[in-house]
Amino acid sequence: MTMEELHALFIEHPTICTDTRKITENCLFFALKGPNFNGNAFAQNALDKGAAYAIIDEESFKTSDNLILCDNVLETLQRLATYHRNHCKAKIISLTGSNGKTTTKELINAVISRKYKTIATQGNLNNHIGVPLTLLSIQPDTEMAIVEMGANHIGEIEFLCKIAQPDFGYITNFGKAHLEGFGSVEGVIQGKSELYYYLTTHDKHVFFNADDPIQKEKLASYTKKIGFSTSNHQFYNIKFLGADPYVNLEVEGVHIHTQLVGKYNFPNCCAAILMGKYFNVPIEDVKSAIENYRPQNNRSQILSKNGFEIVLDAYNANPTSMKAALENFSLMKADRKTIIIGDMFELGNTANKEHQAIADFAEKLQFDDIYLVGENFFKTKTSSTQCKSFDDLKDHLLKNPLKKGALLIKGSRGMALERVLELL
Repeated sequence: MTMEELHALFIEHPTICTDTRKITENCLFFALKGPNFNGNAFAQNALDKGAAYAIIDEESFKTSDNLILCDNVLETLQRLATYHRNHCKAKIISLTGSNGKTTTKELINAVISRKYKTIATQGNLNNHIGVPLTLLSIQPDTEMAIVEMGANHIGEIEFLCKIAQPDFGYITNFGKAHLEGFGSVEGVIQGKSELYYYLTTHDKHVFFNADDPIQKEKLASYTKKIGFSTSNHQFYNIKFLGADPYVNLEVEGVHIHTQLVGKYNFPNCCAAILMGKYFNVPIEDVKSAIENYRPQNNRSQILSKNGFEIVLDAYNANPTSMKAALENFSLMKADRKTIIIGDMFELGNTANKEHQAIADFAEKLQFDDIYLVGENFFKTKTSSTQCKSFDDLKDHLLKNPLKKGALLIKGSRGMALERVLELL
């Protein structure tokens, strides 16, 4: 079957499924493979549950005409996504970065959707499977598609750009994330900058933070760039008015009071405002979109429970985001401040050094109580309370309940520190 024929089939059955537990009537099932499963083995089951066709890549499983054989299911999914992208009128805005990708994506979507028919990456489906699935969710009337791109090694963003072929792009920042895969901060910069390389070599527009020295240097000679700044009047000016705890800012004389915690969320708001300005979204609509955006999924959420004012930021963590969260929490007004922070994953051979640096930094900020949770933090030299696992923390807190006040909870996703809420 040619790609043109497969695309015609997709237009007729425009829902893609890769999990037989989520089959919908008349969908196309792509039999992907993983380390512990072979989607081919579930293809017939997908048809039995209502899928119109299943795309497979092992001939032994082809038992009916509704099972379409190809050379490689994943590559076919990726090629179909690019083919579909090129047959749609939607403009593609891609973004990547070490921290804040998902929040920035959601803010951009909130702003742009005030004027245009948009789709955006669901959750953080931002990898070699998620990006194709996002592209395949573009409808005939979609005008803008906001595509988040994640990466943990060099070459990944370059590959995702070949699939998505973005018209515009933005990098949130360069930080100490996925050092195990990138090897170093320099590797992170190289890997994330692959988005800029794609856009500049294809003469596309780049959005950027003109106050970020790395971004400024990378784009110094490029002309199709649109930037924001707090001070450089060569670019779109946005004033930071403070964050205690929520970010407040001013643009074109309009004050915007966000529901986002921490100064580190200011550039994320700026990116959305900048794109709103570029795409002619009225400033009052931009203000409304950002003020009404409320973070979800354990990302910088402010919660109140049993006498605790909680900053719940337990979706993920790396040394850069952890330091920013601690710094911001230290500036918040509260009579008593407690932090519970968990291990940061994917740091490779820098893990010991980075966890020690965060432990030292937390002590320096003189919080009332500090709890370090996880095997990496357990190895640090510190006077703070150390718990090797969440169960150890749980046992400790049952015997020594937390004192009420402000509480920061932050750690990598695998630590699942949102479970602390059940202990309050």
